[in-house]
Amino acid sequence: MELFAHHGYEATTVAQIAAAAGVTEMTFYRHFGSKEALVVEDPYDPLIAEMVGRQPVSLPPLLRAVRGVRAAWRTMPVADVEPVRERVRIAARTPSLRRVMRANTTRTEEAVAQRLVGEGCDPTTAAVAAAAVLAALMTALLRWADEDGADLGAAIEAALDVLEVAGA
Repeated sequence: MELFAHHGYEATTVAQIAAAAGVTEMTFYRHFGSKEALVVEDPYDPLIAEMVGRQPVSLPPLLRAVRGVRAAWRTMPVADVEPVRERVRIAARTPSLRRVMRANTTRTEEAVAQRLVGEGCDPTTAAVAAAAVLAALMTALLRWADEDGADLGAAIEAALDVLEVAGA
């Protein structure tokens, strides 16, 4: 992240990253697969979809999605937020990474929508609920990253509160 912050994402090479880490480029690719993965890797999709699935099916789909994301967040809060803030800032300010972030968000939307549909929700309603929740989450993350000292948990909870009130 220091190399990206100092030189910019596009100007930083995998060779520079590997050298700074004291490994070969081959080792770098074995662990990360791509330079993009260092910044935009998102391992939370399965957990988010699982937590949406744990919500009562009697709730409207939007509330199931909101409460599922909220439950997922609460099981995996980030202890050291500054590296996360830096990663989100770099991704948000780099057009190629911003596209990758959007693609990751789309995959998460699809996972949430599939979970809702698998439990009896209309596909369009499921897609809208998932898109709304992920848009709120992404907006919260991007705004949070630009505010030094802002609390990540509070930003996520506030964004979900907007939708939960609307869906209640």
